[in-house]
Amino acid sequence: MKQIEPSYKTTISLPLMQPQITATNAIVPLQPQPDNLNSRWEHLLTVVQHINQMAIELEAKMLELKTIASKINSQLNSLNENDKQSVVICQYSPVSVPVVQQKPDQTFMLITRKIDLFRAEREAAQLAQQLRQRNHKKKATAKRYKKIRH
Repeated sequence: MKQIEPSYKTTISLPLMQPQITATNAIVPLQPQPDNLNSRWEHLLTVVQHINQMAIELEAKMLELKTIASKINSQLNSLNENDKQSVVICQYSPVSVPVVQQKPDQTFMLITRKIDLFRAEREAAQLAQQLRQRNHKKKATAKRYKKIRH
C-alpha cells in the first residue's frame, strides 16, 4: 500500500504573474466635461437661490421676533403700570444677513444686507405726521373759507 503524504508538507509551485503595466493605467489629466460643467453651474445657481431665500426667511423671522417681543413688552408694562420702569425683554443691535449677488460680468459675490428692524415704526410715524399735517391744513382752509363767507 502506498503512503499518502500530508498536504501541509507538500509545496505547490505556481508561476508568478507579473503585473502588466500598459499606457491605459496611466493617470489621465482632469479635463472638465461639458455636461458636468453645465450641471455644476445649475447646482451653483440653485445654491445661490437657496441662500437668498434663506436670507428672506431669516429677515421675516427676525421681524416676527420683534413683533412678538413688543407685544409681550406691552402686556408686561400694562400689568406693571405702577412701576415707573418699563420692561424690555429684547434688545436690538444692527443686524444683517448674507446674500449672494450676481455682478454684471456673471460672477457671484457673497455680501451682507442690513436689516432695518425699525422701518415699520418709522414709516408709521411718518404716515401719522403726514396725516396730522393734512388734517391741520384742512382745518386752516376751512377756517379761512368760513371767514370769507361771513
